[in-house]
Amino acid sequence: MESFRTVVSEAKACTLCEKFLPLGPRPVFTIHPKSKILIIGQAPGTKVHATGIPWNDASGNELRRWLDVDRETFYDPSLFGIMPMGFCYPGRGKGGDLPPRPECAPTWHRQMRNQMPDVKLTLLIGQYALNYYLGKNRKKTLTETVRNYEEYLPDFIPLVHPSPRNLMWRRRNTWFEEEVVPALRDRVHKLINV
Repeated sequence: MESFRTVVSEAKACTLCEKFLPLGPRPVFTIHPKSKILIIGQAPGTKVHATGIPWNDASGNELRRWLDVDRETFYDPSLFGIMPMGFCYPGRGKGGDLPPRPECAPTWHRQMRNQMPDVKLTLLIGQYALNYYLGKNRKKTLTETVRNYEEYLPDFIPLVHPSPRNLMWRRRNTWFEEEVVPALRDRVHKLINV
């Protein structure tokens, strides 16, 4: 337990890429030694940065709908660990938020995953998580990777980001709501005993 506390306190105090962060460092993640499901997204947006609560925005509402869990369940760290690819808000680019800072995941992910031995499923949300964790096992496109989610079970389920920006993708790919979301809910509910 002591090493868990050390990793968390060091990550919360991280200033590794401070000079690149327009709003300054504010690492946002939630982990617990008993976490059963690990959610790996991209990086906090401005709302999450302001509150310090992961997935505390429209994307989080949609993700909770996909999982069919309420906020209380979602924010129980003994059920869901939340560890984005970048812990801090990266700033704004031309088409939206900048990518997660590249220093974060290599610095913290392995250390944190080592502190969560009970994780049975990792949800990889968006292209940055898919690239990092699936590497060469990933398909040519995000769409193909998500469509073939069963190939990555039991360890991973690849998902498109639940951002409102991806609404058109979801409308074009109706199989996602028809096939992937029910399978996701089933697996998640079995692991958290809902």
